[in-house]
Amino acid sequence: MAPQIRIDELEKLKSKKPNPRKAGVVALFYPDEKQLTNLLLILRNTYPGIHSNQVGLPGGKAEKGDKDLLDTALREAHEEVGVEPGDVKIIRPLSEIYIPPSNFDVQPYIGLYNKRKPFVKEIKEVNELVEVPLMDFMDDSRMITQILSTSYAESIEVPAFKLMGYTVWGATAMMLSEIKELFKQVL
Repeated sequence: MAPQIRIDELEKLKSKKPNPRKAGVVALFYPDEKQLTNLLLILRNTYPGIHSNQVGLPGGKAEKGDKDLLDTALREAHEEVGVEPGDVKIIRPLSEIYIPPSNFDVQPYIGLYNKRKPFVKEIKEVNELVEVPLMDFMDDSRMITQILSTSYAESIEVPAFKLMGYTVWGATAMMLSEIKELFKQVL
């Protein structure tokens, strides 16, 4: 789910990542009112920054008090969407992803949240909660390519997911692609 320009850039940076910042995110799967599984994504607020107004997974930057990146992911999910860390069962970590434009190494996790909501968005960071039915997420017709202008290229064709009316691309799409492949192995 990475455009070729990003693949080339990552290959060049493999041996010389410039002291990246660390972050943790969590893909939360939870039951809706009909007991069907959903995935929670967030639409970030618009702000002066690289990831402004993008759809992503709850999570964020590591802080000094965090024990590890799992602690970071759960703390940030609590701050952004109100999920209590003790209510999330972590299934497994995913592949770490380096994001050159923001110089972050991001460690994603898959988590189960067995409570039926209620999510509480942190209005300073989260514009909207994007609740994606698992059936939509697993639908291959939701995988698209789209021309976007990014922080690193103008009018570039990027692979993406079209979920709940939003285009999900970049590192988040890469993480979701890995999750989807894992699910295909067991479903």
